[in-house]
Amino acid sequence: MAYVLQVDFTMDGPFGDEMANAFADLAESINKEEGFLWKIWTESPETNEAGGIYIFETKETAGKYMEMHTKRLAGFGITDVNAKVFAINSKLTAITNGPVK
Repeated sequence: MAYVLQVDFTMDGPFGDEMANAFADLAESINKEEGFLWKIWTESPETNEAGGIYIFETKETAGKYMEMHTKRLAGFGITDVNAKVFAINSKLTAITNGPVK
C-alpha cells in the first residue's frame, strides 16, 4: 500500500519559474529518496505558502522523509511546517483516476 505525505508551510518565495529554477537540484535529490514514487509541488504566491503532495511506497519511508525534510526546512528558516502521512484508499483512488495502485 502506498502512502501520501502532505506538506505545507509559509514561504516568501520564490514562486513559479523562479521556484522551478531555484529548486531543480532539490527536486532531483528527492527522486533518490528511499521509497519515493512521485511528488506534486504546490505553491500559492497570494498566501505565501508552498509544499507538496508526495507518494511513498510505505508508511515508514514517508515518515522517515517527513522527519528529514522538516529538519531541512528548519535549516532554511522554515519552522511552521504542517506535515502528515496518510494511507491511500486505492479502491476509491482508482475510481477517481488517481495514479496510485
